[in-house]
Amino acid sequence: MTFTKKDVRNFLSSYKIIALVIVIAIIWTFFGFMTYDADLGGSQFLTARNFSNLLRQMAITGMLASAMVFVIVAGEIDLSVGSLLGFLGGVAAILDVIYHWPLFGTIAVVILLGIAMGLLVGWLTAYQGIPSFIVTLGGMLVFRGAVLGATGGITVAPVSEGMKVIGQGYIPGTMGNLIAAALFVLLVVMAFRTRAGRQKHALPVASMPTEIAKLVAIGVVILGFVLTLNSYQGVPVPVLILLVILGVFTVIGNQTVFGRRIYAVGSNMEATRLSGVNVNLVKLMVFGLMGLMCAFAGLTTTARLAAGTPSAGFGGELDAIASCFIGGTSMRGGIGSVVGALVGAVIMASLDNGMSMLGVDTFWQQIVKGIILVLAVWMDIVSSGNQRA
Repeated sequence: MTFTKKDVRNFLSSYKIIALVIVIAIIWTFFGFMTYDADLGGSQFLTARNFSNLLRQMAITGMLASAMVFVIVAGEIDLSVGSLLGFLGGVAAILDVIYHWPLFGTIAVVILLGIAMGLLVGWLTAYQGIPSFIVTLGGMLVFRGAVLGATGGITVAPVSEGMKVIGQGYIPGTMGNLIAAALFVLLVVMAFRTRAGRQKHALPVASMPTEIAKLVAIGVVILGFVLTLNSYQGVPVPVLILLVILGVFTVIGNQTVFGRRIYAVGSNMEATRLSGVNVNLVKLMVFGLMGLMCAFAGLTTTARLAAGTPSAGFGGELDAIASCFIGGTSMRGGIGSVVGALVGAVIMASLDNGMSMLGVDTFWQQIVKGIILVLAVWMDIVSSGNQRA
């Protein structure tokens, strides 16, 4: 059988997530083979402990990518998230270590500060007409300078035991099972609500057997995910936080008026404006969500390192943006999903983890990740059928 460019384009357009899961399987198989050691009892990559560490590493990028999807879908970009993460993580460390604030107070202040910074970026972009590229490029410099000034250029440590739990703790097996079951039920409800909505408006839907098979496959993945993590120490707290974010943001994107407006703004901003939608407010709120995720990521980073460091979050914006593009978010706006972005984050984390285990030099790791990013954007162009002649 011969596959044409049109066949490849249709497959990438219709089954992006499946294609990405296949990529993950290939990556894991490769690193599993390359790290096999009979003396140590098998592959060192394909172990519950390593998967736990991999997902913990991915969680921070995933938090940023989950909101970055909405920013890019709305036709904007945010280059300041890595620096804002570092600044907010530094603030958390200062309040916790130097001023001995209670954990709840520290979390509340960091979250409010993150939302405020995100809204400021959104206000400058949406209401003052400054391109988001310029605003966030300036923000990247401002926030990086702010964390250096706040910490004095030194590491602030050690954080309290309560703070450490956010980045280093685990959920007991029983609770992890209950959360996994709740997540699966949520996905089933959303799937059938979406199906009912499409049928109501006479839109095409998959056959019921196909829908059920898809949900069963998702259930098997979730079950394997939880059982694997429970065989080590349980579901890491950062991964649990990320799963909650996945559920909430998926509902926002697929089931709310606000989510539909985000996609409408990115698809055709002028038509959306003329239809009566407050485009500026939508963009403002999207950047506010981005600031919130920077707060979560900053708290998790400080907790995971047990310290606030001036270099925290360095390059985080690139990993988040790359995860979105790898996960199928279109650089032209209007297309993308939180699930896809998190799958992209898993790919990025798997590459980092696997190459580190193989002792690959850092510069080669950066080269490989850069190539993967370019290929992801090329796939977006191919799948949309907008190739240059």
